[in-house]
Amino acid sequence: MARETVPKKIALDIPANFPAVLDDPDNPLTEQGVALGRLLFYDTRLSGSNKLSCASCHHQELAFSDGIALSNTGESGQTLPRHAPALINLAWAKSGLFWDGGSTNLESQAFGPLTSADEMHQNLSELEDELKAVPDYAKRFQEAFGTGVKSANIAKALAQFQRTLISGNSRYDKYIRKEDGSILTHQEIRGMLLVNAKCRSCHSGELFTDGGYHNNGIDKDFSNASLDGLYQGRSRITYNPLDLGKFKTPTLRNVALTPPYMHDGRIKTLAEVIEHYNSGVEVSPTTDVLLSQNNGQAGVPLSLQDKSDIIAFLNTLTDEDFIRNIKFNKPNLP
Repeated sequence: MARETVPKKIALDIPANFPAVLDDPDNPLTEQGVALGRLLFYDTRLSGSNKLSCASCHHQELAFSDGIALSNTGESGQTLPRHAPALINLAWAKSGLFWDGGSTNLESQAFGPLTSADEMHQNLSELEDELKAVPDYAKRFQEAFGTGVKSANIAKALAQFQRTLISGNSRYDKYIRKEDGSILTHQEIRGMLLVNAKCRSCHSGELFTDGGYHNNGIDKDFSNASLDGLYQGRSRITYNPLDLGKFKTPTLRNVALTPPYMHDGRIKTLAEVIEHYNSGVEVSPTTDVLLSQNNGQAGVPLSLQDKSDIIAFLNTLTDEDFIRNIKFNKPNLP
């Protein structure tokens, strides 16, 4: 009788300047689970037409974003109403996923794009049958989870792989950790101080996000019943009118690699993002008071030099190791 393989538990490689992260007791990280999740992430079998994978909209060279404001590469060809987020440091994502927090964890999040008619449009029962027919997958699911191919374990494997997508080796990180030869220029340091003073209320900590939801003043009218309230932000989930127009704070890590910006990709460049906060904040009852930095009025006053220095600093958050890490790239699929 063949001896049963016990999944080998592994720990995340956490950068020294990062906060601790707790393993998920319902889906502990294992060598076999991560390897399986990586295969599934790149496998077009996960879509109904066998033409799309998770990686179709999350490219490693773009910090697992897609560089498109609103994609129409899904199964239906319809333009999606929201921008595909970058996949960075998701092991710390404990306050909801999607732009409105509509999913509580990575495991449940996976079923959204998998089953959406406008995205991967996959029938989960058919997907199970399709993967069961591949001997290598049948073996890997048994080794990772002790069961055959099940949709719940597809989601678990994908979640395990995505939790390993840790970005913490930028020039900024090396400077903060005082690694040998790591320096920032005077302009970059001034930009860092400006970001710390003016942006850190939302883009907080070493993750450069508070994981929360804010109305950052890109709109003042949130009525769009025809789109199922998608522009209403967090209130679509909580039904709390105080959450109207609030969207999840994205990380600033690798931000130079992930244009366009905002939940619908409407802003093309970092310079335009900064100008929005400087002069373009739209005021509504739920606009975040943290943006009232102009003598109590909405806006974050910045000089031309301030804007240039902030962009210089944001570029130090680009992690070249992350976008080249061979542990994250496309493997040979079974």
